[in-house]
Amino acid sequence: MNKDTEIDMKEVELNEVDPEKQPMTGDGQAAGGEKNGSVKLKVPDDEVTFTGLSKDELMKVAGTPGWVRTRWVLLVLFWLGWVGMLAGAIVIIVQAPRCKPIPEMNWWNEGPLYQVSDVEAFSDGLAGVEKKLDNINQLKVKGLVLGPLHTVQTDQLNALKLKMIDASQGSEADLVSLLEKAHKKGISVVLDLTPNYRGSSLWFNSADPSSVIEDVKAAAEYWTNLGVDGIKVSDVTTVSSSVEWSNLVVALKANRTDDTKKKMLMGVAEGIPAPQVAQLVNTSSVDLLLSDLLSTQQGVDRMPAIEMLQSLQRSLGWGMGAAQRSQLSKLVKTPDLIRLYQLLLFTMPGTPVFTYGDEIGLQAVQGGSSPKMVWDIETEPAEGTANETVEAERKTRLAIRKWFKDLSDLRVKERSLLHGDFYPLDSTRTALAFLRLWDQSDRYITVVNWGTEAATINFRFPQTEEVGELPKTAKVKLSTDPDLEVDATVNLDKITLAPAQGVLLHFPYMG
Repeated sequence: MNKDTEIDMKEVELNEVDPEKQPMTGDGQAAGGEKNGSVKLKVPDDEVTFTGLSKDELMKVAGTPGWVRTRWVLLVLFWLGWVGMLAGAIVIIVQAPRCKPIPEMNWWNEGPLYQVSDVEAFSDGLAGVEKKLDNINQLKVKGLVLGPLHTVQTDQLNALKLKMIDASQGSEADLVSLLEKAHKKGISVVLDLTPNYRGSSLWFNSADPSSVIEDVKAAAEYWTNLGVDGIKVSDVTTVSSSVEWSNLVVALKANRTDDTKKKMLMGVAEGIPAPQVAQLVNTSSVDLLLSDLLSTQQGVDRMPAIEMLQSLQRSLGWGMGAAQRSQLSKLVKTPDLIRLYQLLLFTMPGTPVFTYGDEIGLQAVQGGSSPKMVWDIETEPAEGTANETVEAERKTRLAIRKWFKDLSDLRVKERSLLHGDFYPLDSTRTALAFLRLWDQSDRYITVVNWGTEAATINFRFPQTEEVGELPKTAKVKLSTDPDLEVDATVNLDKITLAPAQGVLLHFPYMG
């Protein structure tokens, strides 16, 4: 090739544009009359489709030494992994702390009881009580104690009709309707059948109450067959030693089975010390004994009484005024003290029993009449029409009710408060503190000072396996003392409370 020819070929190569850099606008024609950007593909006439291996081919391959060894390795690894997980689970179960078995609980142990001793004063008779069931249900109560409702004239035995409802209280049809609606809301209903409830001798003749007990037994069977969940009688001390009393007990407990709701026998004992209360619980065979010890025992005597009876907590009810079917405010006058005793009742070992109006601090009426229940405390007065005194009282009632509801909610859901063990921490003439705990649940410390001066509580924790390791601090769960706000941290060596104040502390299980 001569020199001129080589120069011409270089010019051709320089002038020729790389096909990848050619514009694909489709405006020009490519060689052969095709547009730029067009691609021609040659599709083979006979397309090959892969159909996989046949069964015979697979079996032949699977039987090769390599695949056999692989399958054995995978099988061994699977079983080693399975055995390892099983062994790990066993180790975790063995090393994990054992849960304490839950004690047998009945419906009257699962929350507070609420007494409507005068249904007319509460809400215009039985029909009115039914209309207020939603309000009662908001308080997380488990039982509603009604009455007495039966017909009787003071000290007139011949006028006693335990199967007939006093017309001023309502009718039997009203009671049946109330029962149906209460049961739908999970509220049990107990009927007070204390015979001579308006008289000084509750059983007419304390020397020989046998005939009256037989009447109570017949009435108890009548009302429980109608749907009532239990009966209540007062002055159990007088009648529990009678032969006829055992017949009443049998009548209520004879048909109990594990799959049926138990009918409760509730008794009231007034004016007897803690040892006699414990004896009466064991000898009377009542399911729940309501005691007035909290109001009759004062100062340093309160803690020993609580400690002595704590093992009977599933058979013991506590109240302030409830044993006499009166409001808490009859014994304690100020809103601060009302909240203090609500805290004490809700956190003590046993079932708290309240009378209607206790949740708002309703003031008791002096004498024998019942106070009229106050409703609609959430309704704010129209602008410019508020009376300062009335408005302050309304706000106080709202605050007391909120406190009551918070305590009731804790009592229902926290195991340490529901059925936990009790340990005294300190007690003085005007104050006390105790610990409630259950297994691995949160621990709670109640501290109250009902005195007129500030009180310092020095916590003395028992060194027991159940109490276990203790933290150095705890948090405030609920408090009436403005110096101890909710979620504040306090040292677990001592605490100072202002007069008429209470606080509930809590800390986690430290196992």
